[in-house]
Amino acid sequence: MNVKGAVEAALYSSSENLSVSDIAAKTGIPVEEVRTAVMDLRRDYEERDSAIQIARIGSEYRMMLRPEYTEVTGTFAKAELSGGALRTLTTIAYYQPVLQSELLKLRGPRVYDDVHMLVEQDFVARKRAGNTWELTTTKKFAEYFGIGSTRVKDIKAWIKERATNLHDESEKE
Repeated sequence: MNVKGAVEAALYSSSENLSVSDIAAKTGIPVEEVRTAVMDLRRDYEERDSAIQIARIGSEYRMMLRPEYTEVTGTFAKAELSGGALRTLTTIAYYQPVLQSELLKLRGPRVYDDVHMLVEQDFVARKRAGNTWELTTTKKFAEYFGIGSTRVKDIKAWIKERATNLHDESEKE
């Protein structure tokens, strides 16, 4: 069996992030060979300027679409989030940690349904804060959108960059 091919297949087929040791344990390939294969694959995808990347998220890896290609997939893939829910999620991500009571002032009463659905889909975590909830994004949020970090400042920068790009594109039209 081709080691690089086996590691690529593992990354492709997994719906979760994988560590080098996870891949090694499940494939029977030595850890060092898996580590080398992951690095080679990352380089291969980068060199051919592929729409796919092997992203490093903490100490784990995931095969995913590069963020700049997500607009293309929107015409082919059915959106899991409505526009309103996506705006609520973006607001939570930008202002996190944010109290649901503050989010209510920003987005209106629809936040109750949106937050319930976002928590259910594991994009948002909540914890009690008096009579309300404190809301933050989850690791799944960062992975789903290809942010590459769960740090609040990185998420905020990512949102600002996307907003700037959208604004610049709309001015061109």
